[in-house]
Amino acid sequence: MGMTMAEKIIAAAAGVETVKAGDIHTVELDRLMSNDGTTHLTIDMYNQLENPHIADVSKLVWIMDHNVPCDSTKTAASHKKMRDFAKKHQIKFYEGAGVCHQVMMENHVTSGELIFGADSHTCAYGAVGAFGTGVGCTDYLYAMVTGHSWLLVPETLKFQLTGKLREGVYARDLILSIIGMIGANGANYMAMEFSGEGLKTLNISDRIAICNLCVEAGAKTALMEVDDITLDYLKAHSREPKHIFKSDEDAVFAKVYNIDLATIQPIVAKPHFVDNVVSAKECVGTHIDEAFLGSCNNGRIEDLRVGAELIKGKKVHPLVRFLVVPASAAVYQQALSEGIISTFMDAGAIVMNPNCSVCWGSCQGVIGENEVLISTGTRNFKGRAGHKDSFVYLASAATVTASAIKGEIATADMV
Repeated sequence: MGMTMAEKIIAAAAGVETVKAGDIHTVELDRLMSNDGTTHLTIDMYNQLENPHIADVSKLVWIMDHNVPCDSTKTAASHKKMRDFAKKHQIKFYEGAGVCHQVMMENHVTSGELIFGADSHTCAYGAVGAFGTGVGCTDYLYAMVTGHSWLLVPETLKFQLTGKLREGVYARDLILSIIGMIGANGANYMAMEFSGEGLKTLNISDRIAICNLCVEAGAKTALMEVDDITLDYLKAHSREPKHIFKSDEDAVFAKVYNIDLATIQPIVAKPHFVDNVVSAKECVGTHIDEAFLGSCNNGRIEDLRVGAELIKGKKVHPLVRFLVVPASAAVYQQALSEGIISTFMDAGAIVMNPNCSVCWGSCQGVIGENEVLISTGTRNFKGRAGHKDSFVYLASAATVTASAIKGEIATADMV
């Protein structure tokens, strides 16, 4: 019996020839990523061990991104703890470089790797065919100390893509449509695998956006079939694939979905669940107080270009705060060189340093009681972006920017 991509990566990491869904294997990790959201807790647990040690420090990458710059003395203390520990143990450490998953994609991840990240959206790494999955502090600590962990081999949902997204429709609309179709529990502890001719029409930024949000359907990981677009990206970033895996023709999938990209339309996820999706047209006219263009899902240069093209020569609505937050320092510098930052600022947007910002909802741009945010962030749960009685709508960079201009939810063709 053949194996899926996820099964092949786990088999390689476990040092065995074959695995199947439902098996449990001990695996060797290729990389371990952690950010300032929880690293201070990991350090506290590490310091309580009888014989604390790090199995392979070269595999660790720590990134400050959730509260950057820090917003309180409490945050400053946890940042200092993380900073000092990283320096003491010579852990690869980033501060000010951007959102963890974007930084990892720009600098570290390659095809065929098995990566644990202390953040749920680690599944973004599947964009280049890596098995990335989010874990809690305890599992992270165990892997950090031993270099190993265990995995239950997940079943795989296969998404066979055909056609091409229409103009004005984006990868963000595609993944929100899929989450709406299968539900927030539709891929619980499964791998979501994407392949087909339609995949060739999606660039790496598109693929990151899709894989990143798969956890919102409950997925353990997400994987894009490796192709020339993947290999060109890795080459441009001076990396070689560790493995290039493709699912076997006789691999067993829990279910196969055939999706014609041409049928996808602009989508909005309404409060307070990511799978509460409707056509963006159904939300047109909904009042907003704030708009956010950024995050590990939609803060790349491609997303900023979409927003800048729409807002050039126009103004942000006077009653709206429009936060534009590049996903990394590299993206920020590229946007500067292309004049994108000036375009946003000329329009009245507030351009922030690269960080998680209001997607994380604990520092920059938090919204108050009964306020409404339209966001390219990852989640819209109750209280996610501030007050427990606030409201978050999720949409593409185009819909968010159009809404910032109109002062209410709007689609790109309305501005």
